Amino acid sequence: MATKSNTGFRSGFVAIIGRPNAGKSTLVNRLVGQKIAIVTSKPQTTRNRIQGILTRADGQIVFIDTPGLHEGKTALNRQMMREVAAALEGIDVVLLMVDASRTLPHADSMLLERAERFRGKTILALNKIDHVPKAKLLPLIDAFQKAFPFAALVPISALTGEGCDALVAEILKNLPEGEPYFAEDEVTDQPERFLAGEIIREKAIQLTYHEVPHALRVMIDKYEMTPKLLRIHATLNVERDSQKKILIGHKGEMLKKVGTEARKELEKLLGTKIFLEMFVKVVPDWRESPSHVRELDWHAQLEALAEEQGAREEGQSEEEGG
Repeated sequence: MATKSNTGFRSGFVAIIGRPNAGKSTLVNRLVGQKIAIVTSKPQTTRNRIQGILTRADGQIVFIDTPGLHEGKTALNRQMMREVAAALEGIDVVLLMVDASRTLPHADSMLLERAERFRGKTILALNKIDHVPKAKLLPLIDAFQKAFPFAALVPISALTGEGCDALVAEILKNLPEGEPYFAEDEVTDQPERFLAGEIIREKAIQLTYHEVPHALRVMIDKYEMTPKLLRIHATLNVERDSQKKILIGHKGEMLKKVGTEARKELEKLLGTKIFLEMFVKVVPDWRESPSHVRELDWHAQLEALAEEQGAREEGQSEEEGG
């Protein structure tokens, strides 16, 4: 654990809960200062809990970005909702995010149910106020204030940054005094290879629009750093041949475009030249398979890699011994 000598330093964990497309990932990326969560216009983009870390002179906030709240119909949907439940364990503050431009003029009961056991430490962020006239915003604020005893209610725009400083101030005010959990220069706990898979998925979702997004998963098969080059081999899984054709495109043009955009962004984020190779494979109904869904968790991916490495080393020692 990192240490700070200043008195009054506050630190803690904040779970961000909201409907799909409420702007949770956009907010985390803005507050942390760089992209750690992929952002698209498609709902349910975030599939894993992602920790973003904001450290200032007066405190450290560890944000846990969660999948958007929705009904769990497939194994993937149910896993995403388990991620939300797990994110609420051991947290200090719940940050509810509402898209003020799309919500009805009354409080969101599904969201408030999640906040019920966190009375006194739930903050509401009414997002996308840059798209809402004041005449619509004020009744919405009033409805939420009457529906739940929030520790604070802050209108914001995660896109433009309006209200975000006030939101951070309210969060810090509600965190306990204590030492930071991470070093000052850390912005996330997720491995770079997981981020690489997410960036590839983001670009594929953005470029294929309606046809592929929810049926897509990206598995990083090889992530090898050399002195001059980072080599990444990725497999993009879809559920049907028609989706594979869309993702590859005419003469491979779509896949090439996805790869180029992902490589450029990753080179900028990671500060190194990248060789990116991608393959597309059909895995029918993978979203219905608990084992395939579990593979999406980067913790499970790292465990599998460690087991593979251990098996290889064991095989090598047996060969040398023989």
